[in-house]
Amino acid sequence: MGESETQVRDLALAVREYCDLIEHSDAFRGDWLERLTCLLPRIHASVVALSSQVMGLAPPSFVPDYEMRFELFSRLHHRLGARDHYRLEYDLGGGASAMSGSLADDITDIYFELKRGLDLLEHDPDHPDRAALAWRGGFLWHWGQHLVDAERHLYELQVTRHLAAGCGGVN
Repeated sequence: MGESETQVRDLALAVREYCDLIEHSDAFRGDWLERLTCLLPRIHASVVALSSQVMGLAPPSFVPDYEMRFELFSRLHHRLGARDHYRLEYDLGGGASAMSGSLADDITDIYFELKRGLDLLEHDPDHPDRAALAWRGGFLWHWGQHLVDAERHLYELQVTRHLAAGCGGVN
């Protein structure tokens, strides 16, 4: 197995874990936000480590299903409650109404981008480069910002003790 295939395999493992965590968040035993806090940096490191061969290529096009996205967003927004909203650098003023960041939105966008690449990989396992292209291109053009924002907000929640500390034992 070549370096590129190993990189895609490592990312695919983290992506499967992420998608399972999001799809089954209601049934997850334990603190799923702590698990998410540990998983997102693995995905981040894995997508950045993808071979530079896919950097300049455009990701495959797709038609998003807005109804499915809204359903997932609504479920996550409800589950997160007061932990959902956070300030972005351009938010001004006081109160919660001035917070335009949403962890539910970040998780949802990341999920659909990662799921799309996973579907490509599962439907055509002989061409892992297609999934790598979707993940790397999508990361550079869209979901990378959601990932960074989600990691930052989860860190803030962890620091303020809304999450238990540490990622020990999470693979």
